[in-house]
Amino acid sequence: MEEAGKVRAPEELRAEAPGGRSSAAEDALEVSWVQGFSSKNFGFINNHTVCYPCGNYILFLDIETKKTSVLQCQTGQVGAFTANGNRQVLAFSDRKLNPIIYVCTFPELNKLTELKGNVQLDYTLLALSFTGSYLASYSSIPEFVLSVWNWQENILLCSVSQPGVTATSLSFNPMNWQQLCFVNESSITVWHIERNNDEHHLKQNPVKLPNGQDSTSPGEDLFFPVSHSEDQYYGPVLPVSAIAGLVGDEAETFTPRNDTEPSVHPTAHCWTAASEIYMGCKEGFILAIDAKTHSVSVLQQKPPPGGKPEDLQKTALFAMAFCNEGLYAAGREGMLFFYHIKDGQYEMKICTDILQPISSLIFSPDYTILLLITDQGTVYTYKPAHSREAVKLLDACSSCFLAADFLTPGNKYCVSVTASAEVQVWLLEDGTCLSKLNLNIEATAMACCPSSNSVALGTRRGQIYFLDITNAEAPRVVYRIFPSKFPVLSLHYDQSGQFLIARATEGHIFILDARPSKLFQVLGYVVFADEILGISIVSDLKDDTVEVVVLLNVAEVQRARLEIFFLSSALITDNDKYVNEYGMFNASAIRKDKYDLDYPLSSAVRLKDNLVYGYCTRAPFICKYHLSEENKLEDPSVYLSEKRTPSNQFGSGFLCLSPNSRWLASAAKDGVLFIYHTFTMDILAQKHCHSYQGGGIRSMVFSLDGKFILVNGEKDGALVCLKWKKIDNIEAEEADHHWHSLLALLNKSTSDENNVLKSMAEWQLDQESTLESLPEEKFKEAAFKSSSVEVTEDGNITIWYSASTDDMSWIGQIIKKVTREETERFASQKEELQMGIKKLRKTIQKMMHENDQVPDTEKLEQQEFNLDTEEQERTQAEAEQKVATVREEIEMKNLANYYLQNVIKHECWDAMYVKGRAVKCFHMACEVKNYPLQERSEEELETLEKVLRLQKIETADLKKKNVEIESETVLPEDRGEKAEVMADENASYCLTGSLSSLYGGDTSILYHQWDLHTREQKVNQIVLLKDIIYKVKTAFNKEFDTVVQQKEQEIARVKERNLRIREILAQLDLQVEVWEPSLADDEKPERALTVQDSEIKAEKYLTEQEREKAELLAKLEMERRNAALNNDRLRALNDMMGGMLEVRKEDILKMDISPPPFISKPENSWNEEEKKIFSEYEQKVKELNEEKEKYRGALENELKKLEASIQETTQHFDETVCKLSEKKVKLEMVIYQEELKIVYLVYALLLDEELGTREAGLHHFLVKKENEKIKTARTIQTAKNKIEAYRDTRETATAEEKNLECSFTKHFADVPANLRDELFQLYKHRPKAPVTGMLLGTANPYVDCSGSAEDHKEALTLLMKAMDELDSSEHMPKGLNPSVWEHFCLARRKKVKSEELVKWKDRTLTEMQTFLQRRMDENKKIESQIEAIFQELTWLEEEKMKLQLNLTVQFLLKQGQVELQSADIPDYTDAILINKSVIEELNCAIMAQGEKKIASMVECKDFSKGIFQLEWQHKKMRMQIEDLKQKAQDIVTLPISKDRQLFLTELNYDSNIEHRISVMEQTLGIMDKLHKKNVKHQQKRIKELEKCISLKEQENYELSLELKEMLVSVSERRHIFEAADTQHVSQRIAEQRYQEILKQKHLRGLVKEQEEQFEILQGEVARLRSRTFPIL
Repeated sequence: MEEAGKVRAPEELRAEAPGGRSSAAEDALEVSWVQGFSSKNFGFINNHTVCYPCGNYILFLDIETKKTSVLQCQTGQVGAFTANGNRQVLAFSDRKLNPIIYVCTFPELNKLTELKGNVQLDYTLLALSFTGSYLASYSSIPEFVLSVWNWQENILLCSVSQPGVTATSLSFNPMNWQQLCFVNESSITVWHIERNNDEHHLKQNPVKLPNGQDSTSPGEDLFFPVSHSEDQYYGPVLPVSAIAGLVGDEAETFTPRNDTEPSVHPTAHCWTAASEIYMGCKEGFILAIDAKTHSVSVLQQKPPPGGKPEDLQKTALFAMAFCNEGLYAAGREGMLFFYHIKDGQYEMKICTDILQPISSLIFSPDYTILLLITDQGTVYTYKPAHSREAVKLLDACSSCFLAADFLTPGNKYCVSVTASAEVQVWLLEDGTCLSKLNLNIEATAMACCPSSNSVALGTRRGQIYFLDITNAEAPRVVYRIFPSKFPVLSLHYDQSGQFLIARATEGHIFILDARPSKLFQVLGYVVFADEILGISIVSDLKDDTVEVVVLLNVAEVQRARLEIFFLSSALITDNDKYVNEYGMFNASAIRKDKYDLDYPLSSAVRLKDNLVYGYCTRAPFICKYHLSEENKLEDPSVYLSEKRTPSNQFGSGFLCLSPNSRWLASAAKDGVLFIYHTFTMDILAQKHCHSYQGGGIRSMVFSLDGKFILVNGEKDGALVCLKWKKIDNIEAEEADHHWHSLLALLNKSTSDENNVLKSMAEWQLDQESTLESLPEEKFKEAAFKSSSVEVTEDGNITIWYSASTDDMSWIGQIIKKVTREETERFASQKEELQMGIKKLRKTIQKMMHENDQVPDTEKLEQQEFNLDTEEQERTQAEAEQKVATVREEIEMKNLANYYLQNVIKHECWDAMYVKGRAVKCFHMACEVKNYPLQERSEEELETLEKVLRLQKIETADLKKKNVEIESETVLPEDRGEKAEVMADENASYCLTGSLSSLYGGDTSILYHQWDLHTREQKVNQIVLLKDIIYKVKTAFNKEFDTVVQQKEQEIARVKERNLRIREILAQLDLQVEVWEPSLADDEKPERALTVQDSEIKAEKYLTEQEREKAELLAKLEMERRNAALNNDRLRALNDMMGGMLEVRKEDILKMDISPPPFISKPENSWNEEEKKIFSEYEQKVKELNEEKEKYRGALENELKKLEASIQETTQHFDETVCKLSEKKVKLEMVIYQEELKIVYLVYALLLDEELGTREAGLHHFLVKKENEKIKTARTIQTAKNKIEAYRDTRETATAEEKNLECSFTKHFADVPANLRDELFQLYKHRPKAPVTGMLLGTANPYVDCSGSAEDHKEALTLLMKAMDELDSSEHMPKGLNPSVWEHFCLARRKKVKSEELVKWKDRTLTEMQTFLQRRMDENKKIESQIEAIFQELTWLEEEKMKLQLNLTVQFLLKQGQVELQSADIPDYTDAILINKSVIEELNCAIMAQGEKKIASMVECKDFSKGIFQLEWQHKKMRMQIEDLKQKAQDIVTLPISKDRQLFLTELNYDSNIEHRISVMEQTLGIMDKLHKKNVKHQQKRIKELEKCISLKEQENYELSLELKEMLVSVSERRHIFEAADTQHVSQRIAEQRYQEILKQKHLRGLVKEQEEQFEILQGEVARLRSRTFPIL
């Protein structure tokens, strides 16, 4: 082990410096120490030392002393890494192109070998075997090669490529180096390294992992199923690869996605002493894998007695380590578990809890210490024997280093900070970490103050934290400054420690007082318009001034610009004079100078005497500028570089100046550090301390004394401390002198400031925890809640934002203060302005109101009252711009929708030759749709025409052959011919398999279903069937179009009749809804393509032209209406006659006769004329009402007829649609029949294709297996030859060994016999079997591991060492000559070596025979596979033949023709198809026998029928006898009347009856004449009465006139009577008259009743007379 801090970089690991760099410059610097951590790899190099890679280095940490040593990789960053503590060997790879694997020893750190393979980019995994000199490597993209090396002999033993497989871990079996475990994210593979003497082969053995449900189902071979199953209907069942159409290697491994079950995901594994693998999974299972059988078992947790399994049983394990006692494992919970495993079950206990996710567990070689490595970089040690808590060994950073700096005085301590604000204090001597402070914020910059032991830390939030490091073991935060919300980019102190310059974003630079005694006061700030690339500080200790050099990136020109401003101590003493009210420095206070340089720079530093060095961004060189007028161009004002020094670096870089300004450091992305002399630009030193893969160098800094340099990487997480190894004495003395002079100036102030720093209270971080813990987005949202204003350098105003007063930045506080003061100062003026604005507003409003009152010719425009037209125009322009943006977005969205609409319309509407539509019934829920059809392409038509032509040729050829056959064949009898013809006609549809010929399809062009044997015929049949379907659909569409036209006509008729119905309803004044049919959207689908105005709810947007056109049309309409109102003739016609010149008949219901004007007077006041007029009025009203009723009835009848007509026509159309629907159903059946044929044919073609694919796949697999067999046969033959040759060698060695034993007596013949026998016993004596020294007395479970060739050599060496003890003189027999003893010892050693050689050759021969036996077994397996392939090929040929001969035929059977008694379908396995003539002949014979049987049965039936008839006649006659007897008895008892006597006695009874009828007819004739005479008499009487009526009417009229006169006289008399008071007398008279009238009325009633009774009696008499005397 090297001393602490010692860095070893063996000469063998050094790479040649690019560009011819001198070795002196390379050796000028050495690595003092390295800090950092990489959690990727970790390992023990011996029992008490651990090692791990970090950047370009490998760090070795002694667990006991905590000292570190470093091994540097000179070629770049360390890649893959592994270590073997048993042999104290480590291996790692670099990360350059064509990487190399280095194998080194420890503690010498000497390179043993370099392994160079064919890898182009990188190695991802390395693994060393437990014993032997074997190394396994795995490369990344593009090779993905697994290789096994013998690193001791630098030989690549074997390799295999796995394209696209990314590995996560790789390990040898400690018990058998010939087994290798390879793990990726979803699988695990056990590789066997088979050896045949000097040949090695890798054999892959994938392990079938269980699925996520803890089930380990055996894998099924999908390429070779267990048995061939065949479906009688669907044909043979083929593997999924044949169904998928795969032929090559993919067919062997193809697995359908639905059949693929997600397996568990391995996370960690370890080997056991029984050659098993324990593996942890993300799903929480623990698997045990047998490396020999590759079987997997899931370990189950043993439940506690009387309880349930614990919750920890499903813990996902990410780290494992095996020992003799059991298994240690850990996961993300941070707990270390111990598993005691027995019989497939385990018991678990918790050993310790470190509260951090554990990523790795590693045992030391002696198995006394267990390392626990966490994801955060912390390493713990745990001793299982003591069962104590884990002890922290290493507390590395959880993130990459951000910056590092030296703590004053610069030769004892240094400070580093990470991106997560984790501050660490290091001892500069050996890199010991003294303390750590974690602020849990996002840090961006750090710097150490020269005048005190304080550290400034900048954050992304804009705050600057100040730390007290006076006590290096206890750093603390003492203060915080919040200059602005802008993130802090960099922090810089001047050499005197007066100023702290903070660079922020947006071109802001803040100047702070760096002294703690001033509480780090913010002095002011400067703002630059361009982007700031870097800052350089130059301190003049004599003049007490500081120059700040700012490098700017000028965007408009490809040049750099330097701006220099000066800071003096006066800025601290009297700060208010040099800043404005907003805290910005005045231009006169800092004296800015600007310099434009001729090259774009990424970094620049300034020396005294106006010298500037800049790192160029576009070319790899360093420019030197002298800022004098001599090097300045006149136009433009640009300074030229004096000298350009090649930097020999690539990538962006930066420069850093030493404190004494004599050394210039250059760092870039390549990770190489160069140090130049500032005067000569000679390279003093160079060091490859970081790499390009790790992002290069982030920052570097010189110590004040110049002896140390701190360099940290960008992403590699390494902090490197360099020190000078070879330096000129003058340079060292000058640096030391500068350091001492600087300390002399700073000693007093440093002690004072440190005392102040110690007295400061610790800052409470909890106050900012809420804000600091916010994410970046939420912090920005909180930061912009309130605003303030800042005045920039050129006088412009910048808006600043702050969340609250308590968390307000320094700039925000100043702006708030200035704003408050200005508000107080100008309060009165502000109030006056507000009052003036109010008055002005009132005045303008008054003027606008007055403007509204004046005439239009005198009105001013609205714009005339705008006081600020520019602001209005600006606002309008912004609004128009927003409107234009929104309109553009809407137009783009509409354009996208329009494009989508056109695509859909083109595909689903325009491309359709026949558009899809429907027709519906009027009164029924019945709907029929047509068949949407696309127009057939030219290719389809050409294919159809080609098939039809071919079919015609084949049909003609077939007819010709049939004619030839028929001419040679004798036809059977006529009866058989007729029966066959009839059978053919009946079976035509049945054999065709469809009814398409009845619906427009021509089935004559189809192939017969029995003839479809070849693939071409089936394809042609499909084409023809598709053509038939197309024609059937086309025929139906024509009929459908006819029905659609009929519906349109019916709708037109209904609308026409509805017009008349509405007129009738209007005339009848009935509010009845009229049924108005219309076409639905399904019947008129093109409506969906047109948007009606009524569908748009939003107001229509009109352009300027459309708006003008609408206004013009509205104006013309208004003029037309006004003209119509001014027409006197029309107005008069409307007023007088309702706008009509004639009265129409339709208006009769609206007619009404106006009553006479005197209708309101009482009737008694009417005169005769008025009464006459009223009677005429009543007559007219009566006649009008009669006319209305007649017209109303006529209208109602017409309405009923129209409604009945509509109902009848629509119902008739509904019947048509129903018939069409029924036809559509039948048509669907026909189409399905044809499509079923197509499905059968397509399935047959598909099955044929699958069989062909399977055959091709089997041929490919056969060729592959034959090649493997050839290769295996060659290997077997080679192995046999090698075994024969090796057997000869072994027999030779055995013979030599036996010869040595036989020659013992010859060589020692001169020795006495007793001594010779004793020597022979000693000759056969052997020492005890040696054991490796490092494994003695340890708890290593892998002690009894198998050996290798190298182990044999090591064992032989140990045996020879053990022989030294036997060769000592102590074991020499007494009396033996020493020279003979020496000769005897040599002979015995030779004998032992020969015996060991024979043993090893026997072992090697056994391995070779085992290898040969494996190859022979593989050869037998291949032969069996080839035989199985031939069998399956034969089976496939048979299946192909069956497919061609066993056709699927579709029959069309009528319903009821085939009836099954049971519901089960019969088994037609043994059924065959025969000629129909055989069945027909059999049927004819059966029918003949049936006819005979029926004839005999009819004859028997007729005979039986005669017997039944005779029996019936006999029975009938008996019944007639009984009836006659009954009639005779009735005659005897019958009474005799005159009529019956006449009937019995009169001979001519019928003639007598006829005579009586004739007499009655004569009587009726006489009565008819008499009746006619009476009618004439009555008519004459009616005429006379009519004349009398007319006379009476005349008399009545005259009497009415007299009545009127009498009424007048009566009225006069009444007046007189009333005047004479004779009312009582008149009442009595009236009463008497009333009684007389009642009496007369009663008498009239009695007379009327008597007359009615008399008439009734007369009628009864007449009835009785006619009954008694009918003849009269």
